[in-house]
Amino acid sequence: MLLWTGLGNPEPGMSRHRHNVGFMAVDRIAVRHGFAPWRKRFRGEVAEGRVGRHKVLLLKPLTYMNLSGESVQQAAAFYKIPIASITAFHDELDLAPGRVRVKQGGGAAGHNGLRSMDRMLGGQEYWRVRIGIGHPGARDRVTGYVLGDFAKSDQDWLERMLDAMSDTAPVLADGQPELFMTKMALLAGEKG
Repeated sequence: MLLWTGLGNPEPGMSRHRHNVGFMAVDRIAVRHGFAPWRKRFRGEVAEGRVGRHKVLLLKPLTYMNLSGESVQQAAAFYKIPIASITAFHDELDLAPGRVRVKQGGGAAGHNGLRSMDRMLGGQEYWRVRIGIGHPGARDRVTGYVLGDFAKSDQDWLERMLDAMSDTAPVLADGQPELFMTKMALLAGEKG
């Protein structure tokens, strides 16, 4: 079984925040692949289903971003899922809006959700689907930017990217991150 967690904050008023793009990603995957309804478990919401030929547990921690690792660790421990079978979908300031990159391991780069996962999982060897939201340009504007809603002008690329991610998810589940990124870029119309 694979554990795919979207990172975000649980308040309804935060649902369109840039920081919640991880929640948006797993929500779209759940719909596209016909997952069972979301239910409360492991201090979060979970949905079970299949992506391609793989059984996947989707998780949205309801602990707020800074404590995301607590929910992820509980789900991983219950199902005995090794750290290398965990993937976090999260916002990435250092990528242009709509760009998606996948990597295994690495530092948290100031992302509190990843920092919490590192601490609670006892390592950094899980996979990360880094979803570009762009940078506001000045460090002192970062908090307001990530905790702000996507602009209306972002909706076109955001919807295309989420659709491409859900359509290409079986390739990611098969353990082919390079092919996943290539196919996603083609489907989403990513430039460069």
